[in-house]
Amino acid sequence: MKPTPIKPTPIRPGSALAAEFWEQGRSASCPVINIHAHPGPVYSGYMPNCRPADMVRELRKVGGRLMCVAPHSALFAPEIGNAEAESIVEEFPQEIRAYMTINPQYPELMLRDLAGFDKKRHIYVGFKLLPDYHRVRLSDRRYQAVFEFADERGLPVISHTYANSPYNGEAEVEKVVARYSGLKFIMAHCLKANWRAAAAIARQYPHAYLDLTAVSGQWGAVDYLCTHAGSEKMLFGTDSPWYGLHQAIGQLLSADITDDDIHNILHRNAERLLNLTDSEG
Repeated sequence: MKPTPIKPTPIRPGSALAAEFWEQGRSASCPVINIHAHPGPVYSGYMPNCRPADMVRELRKVGGRLMCVAPHSALFAPEIGNAEAESIVEEFPQEIRAYMTINPQYPELMLRDLAGFDKKRHIYVGFKLLPDYHRVRLSDRRYQAVFEFADERGLPVISHTYANSPYNGEAEVEKVVARYSGLKFIMAHCLKANWRAAAAIARQYPHAYLDLTAVSGQWGAVDYLCTHAGSEKMLFGTDSPWYGLHQAIGQLLSADITDDDIHNILHRNAERLLNLTDSEG
């Protein structure tokens, strides 16, 4: 029997994955794991589709398996936001997991949250850090407890990273990944826009990964990172609901990379990173 011919599409001619997404808006063989999302309203602006139910509905449209979230409320007030995160995961246990957001300006709260983390592993996959928001350098001793905790357990830590930032720039990221080899460090926003440094760090350190949130709309960035870091070090993130899932997936499908690379980025790497089994998510 002859194989079914691949329908031509405006993007990636000859790609079965692109054809499937183009025709169906999703792929049966390529589930989507969004490792960077923020449910809840933003009080400084209008944010449609920010309710968890809206975000889950969008995830399902693209054949999504899981999204990892930190509510907007957690970014500055972790005591409020982490409680919200736990409620969201309890409501959508099949499709949402959370990061425990850490603000080192509240050390007693941080230590209390760390003490309760192991009892909430069904909710939390790791930790969310925002050094630039909280004005604390990644290498500051106030982060030591969370890094040691994650390092001992091999947990993901996703942190804002921006080029030349004194709080979470290239030098600060390298200090952390060089010291803590047991944790899995995810460079949120990929050291925007120093793709060269981001790729170099991901290539040098086996436990350093690239979150593609800031890459949407940046021509050539996916291609560069895939070439210089490898698709095995890249994770699909969108900052949803700030950016749409189909837009971000479309950028991958439009890049000069292989279908195998896209599988790595959309689900395989996250499945390994989060230790997902077929029955989870």
